[in-house]
Amino acid sequence: MTPNSRTGARHRSLATLICGALAAGGLAAAGVATLEPGAASASSHREAPLISGQPQYDNTDVYAFVSPDKPDTTTIVANWIPMEDPAGGPNFFTFAEDAEYDLRIDSDGDAQEDLLFRYTFKTHTKNDKTFLYNTGPVESLDDPDLNITQTYDLELIKLKHLKAVSKTKIANDVPVAPSNVGKASMPDYNTLRKQAIHKLAGGAQTFAGQADDPFFLDLRVFDLLYGGNLSEVGNDTLKGYNVNSIALQVPNSFLAESHEQPIVGIWSTTQRENAKGYYSQVSRLGMPLVNEVVNPLKDKDKFNASAPRDDAQFLKNVTNPELPKLIEGIYKIPAPDEPRNDLVDVFLKGVKDLNQPPYVTPSEQLRLNTSIKPAAKPKRLGVLDGDTAGFPNGRRLTDDVIDASLQVVEGELLGAKNDLGDAVDKNDKDFEKAFPYVALPTEGSRGPLAKGTTDGTDVRSQLGDALQPAGSGSSSDNMTLIAGSAGAGALGILLIGGALMWWRRMRDRAY
Repeated sequence: MTPNSRTGARHRSLATLICGALAAGGLAAAGVATLEPGAASASSHREAPLISGQPQYDNTDVYAFVSPDKPDTTTIVANWIPMEDPAGGPNFFTFAEDAEYDLRIDSDGDAQEDLLFRYTFKTHTKNDKTFLYNTGPVESLDDPDLNITQTYDLELIKLKHLKAVSKTKIANDVPVAPSNVGKASMPDYNTLRKQAIHKLAGGAQTFAGQADDPFFLDLRVFDLLYGGNLSEVGNDTLKGYNVNSIALQVPNSFLAESHEQPIVGIWSTTQRENAKGYYSQVSRLGMPLVNEVVNPLKDKDKFNASAPRDDAQFLKNVTNPELPKLIEGIYKIPAPDEPRNDLVDVFLKGVKDLNQPPYVTPSEQLRLNTSIKPAAKPKRLGVLDGDTAGFPNGRRLTDDVIDASLQVVEGELLGAKNDLGDAVDKNDKDFEKAFPYVALPTEGSRGPLAKGTTDGTDVRSQLGDALQPAGSGSSSDNMTLIAGSAGAGALGILLIGGALMWWRRMRDRAY
């Protein structure tokens, strides 16, 4: 973790400690430090035992913020499928067809959803006689060379006292932005992203597809809080990984109960279809942190299957949290006194006079005051640094929820001033300026260029150089290598042919 001027050398050494310990929407993971996919084994967002084995249904993070370029609207971003390795072919990353991906809105603070936006997906295959995700360069979402595609329907369900009063399909067969296979397959991925943005009635819009994982943090905290050894700090464990994103932008007036009551609660769920055709909830996420490092193992799967209206059963996990005690045991930083009612306010009710509804029922939701205008210069610590448009008033993509949550858990609101953090203060990629705001996904082909090539060189002209590692040998060596490879191939064919002839002769023998 990294301190600011308010803290001394001791807090500086603490810089990375609890980085993941409060890992907001994705604090869920244990592992080995890694800067790039494939560099080491790592895991993230895997907040509960059952869902960790079902990545297509695992919701990693939820973001909600007043749209910076359209302040009369709210944008909700929810992500699924943690730790997508960009080169994870030939079967790349798709939303599940037997799932309902829901964005749920509580407009009056009673812990019951009043609006529900439901995404359901279908997968389409053009040619099942090839193993390829795409059979040539893909220039559009309807390109015949894009072999595996997905589309989705979007349904709006209005509820009253948990009973559906109306159901309306507001989008049908909308194309999904594909996985970013690489430069040869998708030379202009940004065009594909733009084609996947779909306009809805009333000034709303929707998007589904792959994106760079917007969560940034150092996840090595699960190695016993580093065991007191902080010799390595500030590595963004999620750098280079992608997720599957759903983004929805809706007018504020449609989400809020009224102009006088503009605060909404937001969370996402995943329901999976069982063998009998019924759907059951397997994942849930709203306010970051709660199921990741607040709930103990015995409650994690139960929480994922539960609803905010039943969150009283988990209250003790918040008022008597385990994490500060672990920190005290290893780093001798005194844990704040219990019960932690300050955490109840931040994580279960909202901040009074900011994003707490008038008659709030305590529950785990991401609460957003839609009347607060976007900040001209957002501050990464949000409300803790005087920026009321940021976390925990909703969650922007740039909000450093690890540092903010860590400081709160260690008693910032109780007078225990601290500047603890994980030394990872921003995402490895810049976010987009317009909807859907998430950064473009990392491409599958991102290795070093072969000797003598440049970014502008056609991939098809690089095959000769690709046979030789960059920086080694001469052009004559290249010819030798190519000739040797060809000779080895011919010899292999002869050996295989001879083996087949021997096998046929042996097959004709009587024994």
